[in-house]
Order: sequence, then structure tokens, then C-alpha cells
Amino acid sequence: VESSGLDAASDRLLAIAGVALAVDWERKRLAVDLADSFEVVLRQEVPSQRANILVHGIGAQRQRMGMAGDQALRAFAAWVGLSPLLAFHAPFDQTLIGRHVRAVPGLELAPPWVDLDHLCAVTHPEVRARSLDDWMAHFGIRCAARHQAAADALAEDDLLLRIWPRLAPECACWRDVQKLAAHHRWVARG
Repeated sequence: VESSGLDAASDRLLAIAGVALAVDWERKRLAVDLADSFEVVLRQEVPSQRANILVHGIGAQRQRMGMAGDQALRAFAAWVGLSPLLAFHAPFDQTLIGRHVRAVPGLELAPPWVDLDHLCAVTHPEVRARSLDDWMAHFGIRCAARHQAAADALAEDDLLLRIWPRLAPECACWRDVQKLAAHHRWVARG
């Protein structure tokens, strides 16, 4: 997601993007499915502040010309379906998207969420990374346009691919991935 600020409880949702993953649980293989992706900028009556625009690059004109919020959220919900959602610092995305979804009459979106930060911590406890940028640097992942929703989603998929060899042997389904991520609180991080 891209937002008008860092407060998921009050800032506005500006953009949502996602890139699907194809998982072959039997063979323990994971692949990014670029053909199955989603990206939308939500229309804003009042664009975000200039400093915010400099971070995510969604200019005032693009914000004003975006898709109506209810339409964008319905399209996102249709794309997600029953699939789990994975994000780095997922509670932020979950809170921000959830708050905006609740404002759309009749719309429901309650997929399971998995925090990629937690999976990284559990699978690589020796790494002292904290931010997405730290993890990307650790694994040598490049992001074409950092703080752009679609590029960040692709970078997060790449990060999951990097930790997959340590994750796959422990998991037979997404519920197992969620359980493994929940173990993050038991990992000492310095």
C-alpha cells in the first residue's frame, strides 16, 4: 500500500498493489506470477502533502484522477478472493485497508494475513535487519521504484523467494506459514 502518512488508523489509502505467488506445496516450490497482479491508485479529493508525494511519487494529478475508492476496494477484494495476503509489517496494511473497506457498504474483505517481517525473523534469526530496506540489502534485492506499491510488492515477493528454502520444509500450507510467522515473538532480536 501507499498512504498519506504513517498512521494506519487515520491516514488515507492512496494505492494498493499486489503480485500473486503460485505455490506448489507438494514439490515445495514457489513462483511469482506476474500475469496475476493488481494495482490501483484511489481517487483523492485533496491530494496528500508535497513531502508525502516525494516519498511515493503519486502526484497530485494522479491522485485526483485515481479510481473511486469504493470501486477500487471492490476490485481489490475481487482480485484477492479467498487468498491469503502477505506484506512486510502486515498489521499496517491490514489496518489501513480494513478501515477503508469498512467504509464501503456491503464490502467484506477478511483474508488471512502473514507478516513477511516475522517470517524473515523466524527463518533468519542471525540477521539483525529490521526494515524492508535492511532485508533487501541483506539479500541483495533491488527495487525498481522503492515506495511505489507495485514495485514494493514485487520486492516483497522476491524476499519471500529468498527465505523460502528455510520456510518450505516447515510448511505444508498457508496455515503453517501463518503459524511459523507467529513464532516471531519467541525469536530474540537485537
